[in-house]
Amino acid sequence: MGRRHSHNHRQDHSDLKGRHLFISILLNIVITVAQVVGGLLSGSLALLSDALHNFSDVISLIISYVANYLSKQKASLNKTFGYKRAEILAAFINASTLIIVAVLLIKEAIERFKNPQEIETDLVIWLSIIAILGNGFSVLLLKKDSNSNMNLRSAYLHLITDMMASVAVLVGGLLMKFYRIFWVDSALTLAIALYLVYMGYDLLKASTKVLMLFTPEDIPIDAIVKEINGFKEIKNVHHIHVWQLNEDEVHFEAHIDFENDISLSEFDKILHKVEALLFDKFEINHVNIQPEYGKDDVKDLIVQD
Repeated sequence: MGRRHSHNHRQDHSDLKGRHLFISILLNIVITVAQVVGGLLSGSLALLSDALHNFSDVISLIISYVANYLSKQKASLNKTFGYKRAEILAAFINASTLIIVAVLLIKEAIERFKNPQEIETDLVIWLSIIAILGNGFSVLLLKKDSNSNMNLRSAYLHLITDMMASVAVLVGGLLMKFYRIFWVDSALTLAIALYLVYMGYDLLKASTKVLMLFTPEDIPIDAIVKEINGFKEIKNVHHIHVWQLNEDEVHFEAHIDFENDISLSEFDKILHKVEALLFDKFEINHVNIQPEYGKDDVKDLIVQD
């Protein structure tokens, strides 16, 4: 059996992500409270819907913060992988809440279309500006890490969609103030909701694939088998499993039939070559191989365990 590790985690960077998340949590708590009070006073459904989304931001950021903390915990006898999947689970939960919030907003928007109400536009305008500034700062804090971490990306999506929602609320407030078109409040709420569904679906699908241990889309198993079978000492590669543990680790497990009854030291040399091939060419950083010679087992590429 063999494993090749590529550790990209740095404690200082992880602590910085945690601080950025904590600052974003505080900002969004303040924004949510202000928008709830302002929405009730003004009668704006768009502002209340934005507050609801901001509240989901708070929850998602807390989940991301906890997941970021747990992911740094060490493995143990009863947790041999530690909490490395915590951030993937957080991404799944946050993507799910994006879609749930969107469905609630669509329901409320339809109800308000039927019964449009006059809205206190000045309060809506000022509170939306505050929300844009607060969410915009949070977006800048998380933007860099959102490209390489699914957990941070889920929190980032919550924040950037809420910032865009606040921009929509601001535009709606200005239209209502100067043109007295109050149905635009419901129309903007509906547009915000549909955008949330669009943004949340891809992240939900990606995190589900990781949790279900699906083969990563960029890992070509047929090409890998062809490369490994190219070693003269190897007769057959079979019983393959490839899965993504988290953002940084892709695991490869397989049975390899050897042409000859080689020694353990000879196996180690071949194993190192296989590990180097998988890491350098396919970015697979955890490799587990079961060596076999003349074993009477199923030689299919994929075997249902």
